[in-house]
Amino acid sequence: MIQKTVGSSIKSSTSCLSSLLLVRRNSHSRIRGYESNGQVVEKKKQHDGLFLQKSKGQHLLTNTRILDSIVRSSDVRPTDTVLEIGPGTGNLTMKLLEAAHHVVAVELDKRMVEILRTRVSDHGFQHKLTIIQKDVLKTDFPEFDLVVANIPYNISSPLVAKLVYGSNTFRTATLLLQKEFSRRLLANPGDSDFNRLAVNVKLLADVKFVMDVSKREFVPPPKVDSSVVMITPKEVKPDVDVREWLAFTRTCFGKKNKTLGSMFRQKKKVVELLSLSKVGITTNASDVVEEEEGEDRVLCLDTDASVFKERVIGVLKSNGFEDKRPSKLSHGELLRLLSLFNQAGIFFHSLSMDLHDY
Repeated sequence: MIQKTVGSSIKSSTSCLSSLLLVRRNSHSRIRGYESNGQVVEKKKQHDGLFLQKSKGQHLLTNTRILDSIVRSSDVRPTDTVLEIGPGTGNLTMKLLEAAHHVVAVELDKRMVEILRTRVSDHGFQHKLTIIQKDVLKTDFPEFDLVVANIPYNISSPLVAKLVYGSNTFRTATLLLQKEFSRRLLANPGDSDFNRLAVNVKLLADVKFVMDVSKREFVPPPKVDSSVVMITPKEVKPDVDVREWLAFTRTCFGKKNKTLGSMFRQKKKVVELLSLSKVGITTNASDVVEEEEGEDRVLCLDTDASVFKERVIGVLKSNGFEDKRPSKLSHGELLRLLSLFNQAGIFFHSLSMDLHDY
């Protein structure tokens, strides 16, 4: 079993927008821009411009007051390098360029990149911007101090995982996310929506609500409202094997409202844990007794599973966890239970598991 601890794995302009934000509407496009007072201006133009794709999470935030609030909440310093993910046509980027020393923008859509480059150059900020035209989930980030981003809804979970469990160190991440996703991220033990996402993120970071943003503030408007949250990495990280923790919480929160005793009495789960605990790297229970054949093989597996089940339930009973439910447990209790299991030779992770599997 490979031991990998957290310690080792964590280490505007408001002018000229009319020509930039186009949304297809029947045989025309709608162009949204801004006057200096922040009010929306709408015009029509033939559909020969940029068409935004909802399927790719392309929803551009257009209210300058909200954009300003996001930048203020992020506490951007003049010396900061800011990572922006999915800058689109640059509404938030322009605000960040005014406040920060440098902005690194990761954008996959070539059309957006071309518009962003032109817009930034027109305002004389090109020396302060680095654009990375790649899939953000497959990109190694350069060093940065802050993350400030309007995150595409369809990559929210893996992206948060990459930030929190990745190797980059940063001060805060201020993220505009789908409202429901944000509520899940903010949930605490005992809340009806407490979930594996929240328990994994909050192991290593604090999450704070900043503000809600109506769907009407986007072009094109999404189906749901959004929220801004701030993620702040904890200064002191628990000394825990990352893969083991993620596999453990996946097991516990698969049926988070069942008692632990009921959950760990299931034969399928017992056999799975038996195989992992014996060889550490396989989820195939047959590998545990591959020297046996036929009925002897089945008998050996059943016998081993029965003994192993007693060990698992014994850990739960002797430490007062048998009748407790994962959705009610604090991080301290979950960490203690995982430690007790490991001390008893009970393990959860496979080397085939993705570190960022939430």
